[in-house]
Amino acid sequence: MLRLSEVQESFRIALASLRANLMRSILTTAGVVVGVVLVVLMGWTISGLDAVWEQTISIIGKDMIYLDKWNWAGGGNWRQLEARKDITFEQALALANRMESAEETIPLIRKWGGSVSVGNTSLRCAIMGTTSSYNNTSAGTTMEGRFFSDIEEREAEKVVVIGFNIKKSLFPGQSPIDKSIKIAGVPYRIVGVIEKRGFLFMDFIDNQVFIPIYAFRSSFGFFDRSFSIGIKAGSERMLNIVRDEAVGHMRSIRNVPPTAEDDFSINEMKAFDEQAKSIRLGIWIVGIGLTLLAFIVGSIGIMNIMYVSVTERTKEIGIRKAIGARRSSILTQFLIESALLCLAGALIAFPIAQTIVGSAQYIAVNVLEQDWATVISPFVPLGLLGIAIGVSIIVGLLAGIFPAIKASGLDPVEALRSE
Repeated sequence: MLRLSEVQESFRIALASLRANLMRSILTTAGVVVGVVLVVLMGWTISGLDAVWEQTISIIGKDMIYLDKWNWAGGGNWRQLEARKDITFEQALALANRMESAEETIPLIRKWGGSVSVGNTSLRCAIMGTTSSYNNTSAGTTMEGRFFSDIEEREAEKVVVIGFNIKKSLFPGQSPIDKSIKIAGVPYRIVGVIEKRGFLFMDFIDNQVFIPIYAFRSSFGFFDRSFSIGIKAGSERMLNIVRDEAVGHMRSIRNVPPTAEDDFSINEMKAFDEQAKSIRLGIWIVGIGLTLLAFIVGSIGIMNIMYVSVTERTKEIGIRKAIGARRSSILTQFLIESALLCLAGALIAFPIAQTIVGSAQYIAVNVLEQDWATVISPFVPLGLLGIAIGVSIIVGLLAGIFPAIKASGLDPVEALRSE
């Protein structure tokens, strides 16, 4: 059993040895520095990914269900989905009238590949027809102006609420409220701007404009189009109840036989969780692979230096053993020395990683103007420092174990004869 005084002495000798060979010690930690930087950057990237995803989910709404002909996450056989009958406006209204557990049931109709224009400038976007109730969902929250009213919806008024990217592209640096924008050659008055919703993963949802559903019918018609139905559960606790009720009513409305599969899809934001998990897994695989490579190179370097150190200090080891130093004390001394080498690498690496992280976030936000980067912290979480230090110490102990065993096993007589 090692006494505290022996550990303190081993620690002091290890520090003295590192100071005596300062430049060699710094160069030896290069592999560890690279490994720790990669660990920190990987952790920061994944935490940033989670922050961006949570921001997207929270804005779109965790309590929202979308009943659609298509599976948004891409599951199922495409030809079977394409063969489904379209969801009609009448079916959407019938579902809205039957739903009791949901806060809102909102029909949505889309024209993909549409365009809007201001003067000679046009922009391709999705044109959405919906009801004024869409304003009651988180996806319909405006950052400027307002959503169109129930009266404007019923009267098919030519008013429009535009997405964040539409405003950014067509009205940079100015308010678009009460300005005119042309949709299918018809002037529409802008009454609101939807707040930023798509962060990195779903940026396309900010390239949409919303017009009253009857104005959509007058401009584009409902023929050969399938409706989506947005259903607001009100809370995540109600999702299962609302989902089951919606499926039951829709099967009845569409006359689906009891033994047949649903001829529609229920889409929720959690359906995209698998995509986020795949991205996260890819980052982990690449990051861990590079980190392991860096730590292996670093540990080999540290092991070689520790063998060199044992050879250089053979006589010192012999003297210590001759005056009573135990084998465990010698072993501890060299293990502490190799662990301190790696710990020094971690302490050098952390400010380097912080500089890279801060610079990357600044460039993304201020130079590249990436809105999604604003939700990512420019600071490395302190928890990653603890992880980096812990991993570094473990690598140091593993790299130093064989040189330490060699040093502790030296015969004192042979060691004293080494010079």
